[in-house]
This record gives sequence, structure tokens and C-alpha cells, in this order.
Amino acid sequence: MEWEQLLAQAGFRVTTSRRVVMQVLQTAGVPLEPHEILERGRCLHRSLGLVTIYRTLALLTALDLVRRVHRQDGCHGYVIASPGHRHHIICRQCGQATEFPGGDDIHALIERVENETGYRVDDHLLQLAGLCPACRELR
Repeated sequence: MEWEQLLAQAGFRVTTSRRVVMQVLQTAGVPLEPHEILERGRCLHRSLGLVTIYRTLALLTALDLVRRVHRQDGCHGYVIASPGHRHHIICRQCGQATEFPGGDDIHALIERVENETGYRVDDHLLQLAGLCPACRELR
């Protein structure tokens, strides 16, 4: 199902600003910070504002249409999310973000952590970092 349909099904309008944010993220290939989305998005929609981008990212993240990831520079960036339980691996050199499926094997780790700490885990964030094939080839 397309992101526009998911947004509409959740009761939200598909606005020009939301389209621009999604278009920028879909073509980026790397996680983008809100101000980077603004710079790229203003080429498509001159009146796009930073507050609108933050609100749009919050909505799209809540609907699991985009994900916030940690970039190698210590900042957070946003990437398009595929449906389902997914995680990302980020290239330390070029910053490319690649999605991979989440697996059931993390449940054993969560159970062990719960037993050892007494916590009840209700969410997790798994992100890996390394070198993509193209950057490894350059070494």
C-alpha cells in the first residue's frame, strides 16, 4: 500500500508539504536531518518551513512511514521505512542507510535482559554500522 493511502486511512490529509518531505526522503539514500530536508525540499516547495518538517516527521514516524536513525556524526536523521519489523545498517563512510528485516532472535535477548534487570521491555531500537560494499571496495 502506498504511503498516501496509509496516511489517508489514518485520517490525515496528503498535503504538499508531506509529499515534499516524502519525496526528499525517497530520493536521498542517506538519513537526512530536518534542516537538510528543508534545504532540499525548498527546491520543490518554496514556502516549506522547518516547523512543518518537524511536525511532518513526527506524524510520519508515529505512522511508521519513516524512521529516525542515528548518523555517524552523532545527529539523528530520517529514512523511509518499509512496513513491518525492520532495522537499519548505516555505512560509516558514505552514510548510506540500508534496511533489513527484524527477526525473532532478539526476543531471547530481550527475555534475558528482563530476567537480569527486572525491567519489562516494551520497545527496542536496533541499528548496525559498518562499511557498505562500495566503500569496502574503495579500501
